[in-house]
Amino acid sequence: MWRCDLPGGTYEVAIHSIVSVSTHEYLVDGVARVTEMNIDTPGNLAVRFYYLEPVVSSSPVGIGQSTIDKVQEMAEEASGRLSPGQQPPWEKVVKNYPTSTHAHTVEYRVDTKDQLQSLFNSAEQAFRLNQNTQIKLP
Repeated sequence: MWRCDLPGGTYEVAIHSIVSVSTHEYLVDGVARVTEMNIDTPGNLAVRFYYLEPVVSSSPVGIGQSTIDKVQEMAEEASGRLSPGQQPPWEKVVKNYPTSTHAHTVEYRVDTKDQLQSLFNSAEQAFRLNQNTQIKLP
């Protein structure tokens, strides 16, 4: 088994069911860069782990930076109203009902690219070596 414990939940998969482990980056509407790790299995449930970051205004596709700045400003204001220990909403996976909630996809958002790389290294090693592996992110 490969087991991953994250603040957003736990994912476990039988190593013999892993078909591939991959990472890639893409832009969303020119305002956010997503670095994503996927584990493919023969089942009908897809799992994605991702890190999301704004595209900087100096980038050729940074036209939406003012929107991101405004959202971050509003998010920081809202964080002052959270109960102690409550996770800010922008740190959670966002899904649109029913489109993404019924798409047979489990998604986990991580805080840093380094965390995503650690997840990939762990899953890829378990897959290549056929070795039980567990990773826990804070």
